[in-house]
Amino acid sequence: MNFDFTSEQEMIYKTIKEFSEEEVAPGALERDKTKAFPEEIFKKLADLGLMGLPFPEEYGGAGADTISFAIVTEQLSKACASTGITYSAHISLGGAPLNLFGTEEQKQKFLVPICTGESFGAFGLTEPNAGSDAGGTRTSAIEVDGEYIINGNKCYITNASYADHLALTAVTGEHNGSKEISAIIVPTNAKGFKIIDNYEKMGLHSSNTTELVLEDVRVPTEQLLGKKGEGFKQFLITLDGGRIGIGAMAVGIAQAAYEKALHYAKERQQFGRSLSHFQAIQFKLADMALKIELARNMVYKAAWLKDQGKPFSKEASMCKLYASEISMEVADQAVQIHGGYGYMKEYHVERYMRDAKLTEIGEGTSEIQRMVIARQIGC
Repeated sequence: MNFDFTSEQEMIYKTIKEFSEEEVAPGALERDKTKAFPEEIFKKLADLGLMGLPFPEEYGGAGADTISFAIVTEQLSKACASTGITYSAHISLGGAPLNLFGTEEQKQKFLVPICTGESFGAFGLTEPNAGSDAGGTRTSAIEVDGEYIINGNKCYITNASYADHLALTAVTGEHNGSKEISAIIVPTNAKGFKIIDNYEKMGLHSSNTTELVLEDVRVPTEQLLGKKGEGFKQFLITLDGGRIGIGAMAVGIAQAAYEKALHYAKERQQFGRSLSHFQAIQFKLADMALKIELARNMVYKAAWLKDQGKPFSKEASMCKLYASEISMEVADQAVQIHGGYGYMKEYHVERYMRDAKLTEIGEGTSEIQRMVIARQIGC
């Protein structure tokens, strides 16, 4: 096994690390307070050619691999998790299903603007009564005279306010007594399409999280994505890739929390010596470093498997599950090491803790990941 980056990956790592430190990190605390969406940052990412990073060059992408996507997501999330999740969703949820299942015409029309940064990528799966439970999907799409008439609600949708279009799941009929769920590409400016951005969230304050309301929204039937009745299956495939993104995001948050805690432990004096000289603190920091390294290796392994065209569903769930849970643990320990200062916003670590929690929920909760892994191992 070779753990070295390729020359291309090394170049992407150096570019995004420098960009994240200089352009993203300085305003993270203020954006967390004001809930301002980092639109200018993404314009600069588009100028760097990173908005379509893993997609083919003929659609405006960079033709890079999944490991490169994980590198960018980790570094952005280390600087600002809101920026990291925005990027991860843009690529893995917005662009990926179009690239995987779209026709040539659909890719030219809908994937190209995502790759160039003209539009953000988003997708609509979760509903008030349906997330991992496909049977709970209530959004409907009735075919009439060459159009789908769509009615329903979606919730917790990332990036929708800044997306020109998104793919969403809807019930298009019934098959063998079960709901037939299909994926349909819908312009966000369509008549009857309403985006509501008023969630009060625990963390990730400068990311865009919305509710979608569709009332008699009409789109041509040629905007069906992939095959009719395979919408949920397509999005399960999409989620496998998305879990690598969440895993990378979790590693980035954990790395940031660890570095803050290590720096503080070296600087903070107690009983005549720095905190880092106390074995209790040393062991905390050692465990943090160990678990971050393990999580990162798991994320990169899942990404490598995907790039090699090998099965990676189990590894994607494993990396997402482990990275998200250690991210929460590391952020918690970082707050603890800071003591009272850790509870204060200006020291950043409480933000890491709030932001990390989403990684245990998004793209399938920890409980869902354990179900996926159990099935993969033959339980």
